[in-house]
Amino acid sequence: MATTLVIIGLPGSGKTTVFNALTRAEAATGTYTATEDAPNLATVKVPDPRLDLLTTMFKPQRKVPADVQYLDVAGIAKGIAEKGMSGQLLGHLSQADALLHVVRAFESEDVPHPEGSVDPLRDVETLDLELLFSDLAAVDKRLQRIAAQLPKFSGREREATEREQVVMTRLKAALEDDTPIREVVPDLDPDDAKVLRGFGFLTAKPLLVLFNLGEDQLGEPGQQLVAEAVSRFGRPGVAFDALSGQIEMEIGRLDEDDARAFMADLGIAESSLDRVIRLSFDLLGLMPFFTVGPDECRAWTIRRGATAVEAAGEIHSDIQRGFIRAEVVAYDDLIATGGLPEARKAGLLRREGKTYLVQDGDVINFLFNV
Repeated sequence: MATTLVIIGLPGSGKTTVFNALTRAEAATGTYTATEDAPNLATVKVPDPRLDLLTTMFKPQRKVPADVQYLDVAGIAKGIAEKGMSGQLLGHLSQADALLHVVRAFESEDVPHPEGSVDPLRDVETLDLELLFSDLAAVDKRLQRIAAQLPKFSGREREATEREQVVMTRLKAALEDDTPIREVVPDLDPDDAKVLRGFGFLTAKPLLVLFNLGEDQLGEPGQQLVAEAVSRFGRPGVAFDALSGQIEMEIGRLDEDDARAFMADLGIAESSLDRVIRLSFDLLGLMPFFTVGPDECRAWTIRRGATAVEAAGEIHSDIQRGFIRAEVVAYDDLIATGGLPEARKAGLLRREGKTYLVQDGDVINFLFNV
């Protein structure tokens, strides 16, 4: 199942334009046409030059990159958390692996800003608070339910509920202090942290803030905006970047030669899309390992810190169950030696066991019992 980033933003931020740019989709823009129960959805391939070079080396029948999924939901208006998000919208956000906040930086007389003026840093803060208030309401609701249920429980059930009450009380204090849950989780007992996953708290999710620029903001102005945002809002689990959704969407609709000419006219050296897609992938703490051969060269997605046996399970549960060992060569070593036989001869193709920590870009062959 693809990793999912949900695209959020205030109305008029250009979310759907950015969605089209990232995914090469053709969703209608200008007015939001998708409803909360039918958002825009598309899957894109994560660009990785290493997979391209491996494909050139092994000449397989097909190349399979890693992928990431983007979901474009309805705009989040200021004050929505106080009124209560709809169940459908909250469901989409809660199930996301990460959130991508599109922030309007462009000026347009045709698209009035709901606040009456364009102020990107204000809008970052506005939506941060909406997410925080939504989590605070959910924590308060859970604490009220615990208080009502606790007198009915005894023994282990009471002990577990009291432990949850302590954790929820801690979360409430953090949220009231404007601290997102993602900064509390690392300090929790691992078992307590696992329990929280089922709640889908919004501020527990990694967040990519993406400024949607106008043409006149490309280059230095956009870079300065990102730097100012990092200085003011930079926190663990939050990344910042910028692109022009309108321009990137237009580039995506041109053939290769016309796209190059258009970018040259605008002084754009390269498209921002590959960088943003890779940043989305990195933000989630994910990395690829590769399998290679005459049939297929493929990038598989695992979390950083995963073991060899966990990586085997990403391919198939049978490989994980019957794991014997992994034959591993680092990508750089494989490219430097020119192939698997050469890497083996040079002593760079290693045999690793179940507990081996897979490294970014490892090329692996798994041996297993059926």
